[in-house]
Amino acid sequence: QVQLVESGGGLVQAGGSLRLSCTPSRSTFRPNAMGWYRQAPGKQRELVAGMDSGGSTIYRDSVKGRFTISRDNAKNTVYLQMNSLKPEDTAVYYCNAGRSITIIGPYWGQGTQVTVSS
Repeated sequence: QVQLVESGGGLVQAGGSLRLSCTPSRSTFRPNAMGWYRQAPGKQRELVAGMDSGGSTIYRDSVKGRFTISRDNAKNTVYLQMNSLKPEDTAVYYCNAGRSITIIGPYWGQGTQVTVSS
């Protein structure tokens, strides 16, 4: 069973930055699409950003211009650089992997907490 191992969450003040990382536990697992979802208390899980192996990306509107997703194929790792963070970005962030950036994949990370204080 492949696991997605996340790191990089934490507490930051509004306007600050964080970078999340996600790497599959098995190096031979190289999904076409990897991305990030988030879930705030009392809300549904929502797509934040996704990227496929061809470099196509997708972002939710509220993070465009502030967040950047990238992949290091040599390290088999996906990153989410989050700048100009806002309190409404506070959530548990989950790494996701699958076939397409427009379809939720079947593989999930354990989640990492991001808290933005005002």
